[in-house]
Amino acid sequence: MGALIQMQGISKSYGPVHALEEVDLTVGEREIIGLLGDNGAGKSTLIKILSGAIPTSSGTIAIRGERVSINSTSDAISQGIETIYQDSALVPELSIARNLFLGREPLKGPAFLGWMDQGAMSEVARSLLKEVGIEKDIPPTTPIGSLSGGERQSVAIARAMYFDSELIILDEPTNNLGVAETQGVLRFVRNARDSGHSCIFIAHNIHHVFQVVDRIVVLRHGRVVADDIDPEQTSVEEVERIITGMEG
Repeated sequence: MGALIQMQGISKSYGPVHALEEVDLTVGEREIIGLLGDNGAGKSTLIKILSGAIPTSSGTIAIRGERVSINSTSDAISQGIETIYQDSALVPELSIARNLFLGREPLKGPAFLGWMDQGAMSEVARSLLKEVGIEKDIPPTTPIGSLSGGERQSVAIARAMYFDSELIILDEPTNNLGVAETQGVLRFVRNARDSGHSCIFIAHNIHHVFQVVDRIVVLRHGRVVADDIDPEQTSVEEVERIITGMEG
């Protein structure tokens, strides 16, 4: 399995505060990584750098061995990196179909008129909703604001998968979800590698991470303290001790 993403020597400082110090992170093709750490460990900072939300103070990012510059979220998206947050960037007033294509709507007729192809968007939306496990017959014209939390997450994941994102970053996607909705999100993550995607999965619930990932990386105080934990060979309790610094 080759390396899809290589982050090397990533540091981020806010004045005298070092949020990240010389962090290396590699994500293989079709690999699901669990990124764990206590609050303040640097997880969100590292992900925001990779997703283009904030700049790095130093370090490099390479995709399939080629160094890239990610200076904005648009840069990240153009490089095949899509980030799904706990409260994903969906517009409640717009329909499911519009949210799936937000900023990337297909057009019909003369380009200068800018007419959106509503039929094409609705057709794709119907197919994607079934693909990500929404069994209810929800019309694609339904406003996002009327969906449950799990259904919104499903739409965000469907968007990432439809636009062929090579790396899907899920930042606390199961927070505030019910049991059934949480299992749906976990199922999406498990199936991601079969669809050709890699994932970075961040969750406070270690048991969720153990259910879906291939490898666990732990950050503590802005540094990587473990990057090769096999969830099949390690217990939740051992990982908790690594997170808190109580191991050994």
